[in-house]
Amino acid sequence: MFELSNVIYGNEIRAWLIALGITLAVFIGLRLVEQILIVRIQRLTAKTQTIIDDVVVGALRKTKLVYLFIVALYLGSLGLTLPAGIRAIDWRVLMVATLLQAGIWASAGITMWLAHYSANEEDGANRTTMNALSFLVRIALWTTVLLLILDNLGVDVTALVTGLGIGGIAIALAVQNVLSDLFASLSIVLDKPFVNGDFIVVGEMAGSVEHIGIKTTRIRSISGEQLVCSNNDLLTSRIRNFGRMNERRVVFSLGVTYQTPAEKLEGIPALIREAVEGQSNVRFDRSHFASYGDSALNFESVYYVESSDYAQHMDILQAVNLSIYRGFAAAGIEFAYPTQTVFLEKAETSGTR
Repeated sequence: MFELSNVIYGNEIRAWLIALGITLAVFIGLRLVEQILIVRIQRLTAKTQTIIDDVVVGALRKTKLVYLFIVALYLGSLGLTLPAGIRAIDWRVLMVATLLQAGIWASAGITMWLAHYSANEEDGANRTTMNALSFLVRIALWTTVLLLILDNLGVDVTALVTGLGIGGIAIALAVQNVLSDLFASLSIVLDKPFVNGDFIVVGEMAGSVEHIGIKTTRIRSISGEQLVCSNNDLLTSRIRNFGRMNERRVVFSLGVTYQTPAEKLEGIPALIREAVEGQSNVRFDRSHFASYGDSALNFESVYYVESSDYAQHMDILQAVNLSIYRGFAAAGIEFAYPTQTVFLEKAETSGTR
């Protein structure tokens, strides 16, 4: 006759039913907690602009029901009397499942973060670089998970880790130039010292960035030829990025003759200011009688062009120079040019007797 007190595999039927009930309750509870967390974090996501909460939600969505069942089954079995060998197997199964689930969460989070970053990249080469980075990171992640699983199963992974380390060093030495350029490419993509279209100057090279690749960056020079430079060389150099310029500072000097009256000298800064402020997208800074030159009275002036466009800067410079020229002509002020005045003195000679 079926009775709850009957013993099966060392435990009463009553204990087996209680364990089953605990397993089902824990499984349902874990599933509810998972869904509640997803809903709560999704509500938080709508109020924030960060990617972190999106990554957490994406990772939680990758939780496997099999893992929740294994956790529930292990917790339910704690009330049973099981042989030491079976209990050890249960623990190892739980650890392996936990490591696999942790790898799935981490892989999903990394993939979502890099996908979000790549979505903001207009350049296909940069997206390719990010995909390569995602692939390398996931390989490292799952290699680590595999080693931890083998160690948990009692396998001695010391020799395997040593072999992987030696092999990795050998591969790194063989392709160190490629790896240095690859990591330099990742640094350029993540840090963005320049992007496609920026006009940069690196040493004697100057031009617009056309393409940022995994190994090299291509620059179109002013004279038309394409310059190809390794990414590692770029990052070890000082880069002047004119594409990030918000405005241009223009400093210029001009000289007038020493014969210019003091009254007209006093009016020159105002005349220059009027010439500069007569242009659009320009902010005047200063103009002063700066120094006495060898053949001129020198004025130094400064203004800002509120644009990074070089062609617009040159148009404004030309307009300012023409306006100053007309203003000087109307005021009767002469520009100076290099001159020398030679004084000759005739020496008096005494008469002879």
